[in-house]
Amino acid sequence: MTTFLSGIQPSGRPHLGNYFGALRQHVAATLEPGTHFYFIADYHALTTSEGPETLRESVRDVAVTYLALGLDPERACLFRQSDVPEVTELAWLLACVTGMGLLERAHSYKDKLAHGIKPSVGLFTYPILMAADILAYDSDLVPVGKDQVQHVEMAQDMAGYFNGKYGEVFHRPECRLPAVERFQKVPGLDGQKMSKSYGNAVWIFESGKGLAKAVGRIPTDSRPPEEPKDPASVLLMDFLALFLEPEELADWQRRVREGGAGAPGYGHLKQRLVAAMDEHFAPARARRDELLADPAEVDRILARGAEKARARAAAVTERARRACGLR
Repeated sequence: MTTFLSGIQPSGRPHLGNYFGALRQHVAATLEPGTHFYFIADYHALTTSEGPETLRESVRDVAVTYLALGLDPERACLFRQSDVPEVTELAWLLACVTGMGLLERAHSYKDKLAHGIKPSVGLFTYPILMAADILAYDSDLVPVGKDQVQHVEMAQDMAGYFNGKYGEVFHRPECRLPAVERFQKVPGLDGQKMSKSYGNAVWIFESGKGLAKAVGRIPTDSRPPEEPKDPASVLLMDFLALFLEPEELADWQRRVREGGAGAPGYGHLKQRLVAAMDEHFAPARARRDELLADPAEVDRILARGAEKARARAAAVTERARRACGLR
């Protein structure tokens, strides 16, 4: 039976990039036959943590977000990464067979340095812990966004290093990207990849004036509505492509391309985007309010998920211990 595994880091409120790149496909995958593990990566969050209270709140926020978006805890194990300490032991075992050169090539590490984030040993060895997360559950498929593909490939490499030295211990995981290409890279409000660390993100459950203000930050230019434009040159069209049905999107693109008296202005595009986002997330917002009113149930769901996840991780860890002579 196929084992699915993925996770999300609780570093602030989940945004549209998290939704389209990860959360959306995680929830959809649980409808497929198999065993499903989805974790909240609080160990990883310590590389950029703003303090214990913030981290605890962020963990709960991610858990509530998963459940509000439709993750069924009867079909999937939802749990905190730190409730399965076996992954840190596996990370050490993998670190002992992994060369420095592999970690130095990590895109995420170089990207964070380029954006002024102070490096730590934890940030540098981040891919090893992520590999441990993936390998601890004998994962077959890892649903991820396009920017996480390298981490799955590095997990494959590390599994190969360990297996080459100690025998066949770890399964080789494969990544799964969003089926719809436009969901693979979500733009931020400034046109870069959406990221909390870049300050260009939109919270999934933003609404009302907050949502209108966020959409209002999407940059435009001084071209008048009647001037024909290439839709690919209009950042707002990239956002609309995330929410509109293909037929309606094609109509907006045609009107922008043709220009003339019937062409929409940037204000019209922003209004349609606000309405589309509000409509898309309205049911999940209502479910989120219900979950926030019953925090004990959220805790019970996380505890049950951790119990199941730890049983699987303990068996894999014991296999690795024996292989390398620790038993």
